[in-house]
Amino acid sequence: MKDSYKGYRILLVHAHPDDETINNGSTMAMYAALGAEVTLVTCTRGEEGEVLVPDLAHLAAHQTDSLGEHRVEELAAAMKALGITDHRFLGEGVIKYRDSGMMGTEPNNRPDTFWSADFDGATEHLVKVIDEVKPHILITYDEFGGYGHPDHIQAHRVAMAASEKSVWDIPKIYWNVMPKSVIQEGIDAMKKIGSDFMGAESADDLPFAKDDSFVHARIDGNAYVNQKMDAMRAHATQIEVDGPFFALSNNLGLQVWGFEYYTLIKGAKCEPFDAQGYETDLLAGISL
Repeated sequence: MKDSYKGYRILLVHAHPDDETINNGSTMAMYAALGAEVTLVTCTRGEEGEVLVPDLAHLAAHQTDSLGEHRVEELAAAMKALGITDHRFLGEGVIKYRDSGMMGTEPNNRPDTFWSADFDGATEHLVKVIDEVKPHILITYDEFGGYGHPDHIQAHRVAMAASEKSVWDIPKIYWNVMPKSVIQEGIDAMKKIGSDFMGAESADDLPFAKDDSFVHARIDGNAYVNQKMDAMRAHATQIEVDGPFFALSNNLGLQVWGFEYYTLIKGAKCEPFDAQGYETDLLAGISL
């Protein structure tokens, strides 16, 4: 199987370090291991993220404001765990855009944030990456950014605009999706042990959970899920080893993170399909 996808190219566009691992870690590791060229573009350093490690609390934006530099290192370690060698920040080699924070917060009003960026300029930066990489697949967020974060929404907008402006015609475009049925399974499993998943009583309580009808593809990356878990551990300031993500895996098994789900936005669904009619290979139907 090694090198069976040699010559194929995949581009992912994400807002902050750790988004790529949570959403696509198993997919990235799988295709990279099978020979595909996987490129990750991250739009900000995640300076406004909450610091979950007490000993590193001083890195926070309201203290030394050095979390961004630390998260660059975390991202590098995560990429090493996933086997990804081509990672870039949006901006032609320069870390150009700051984390925007959530809507309505003070950081969201800063002029140097990704949300406040010159849209055409940001789009042109990504157009240059697309023209260079010539990806067969683009993966990013839906129009809501998954859960409404300004940087996720902006990443979606920039990615979609760049895909239209590039001279390279990307054959297939996918958006990340988390199906309600999977989230509900996790919530139910946590309830059985007297715990909860992110405080939710139901999948309907979580903004990133979407109806299963949005799922067009399901990638089985269970053979690479340990790499994903190592990459999640690398993002230590953002993901707690004893937090909900790892608790979910402990109670459902690692397959909860081995399977990753996608909505097909451009291109045709192609065989092979699983029993639910989902694509099982994002690169299916694409010829070199």
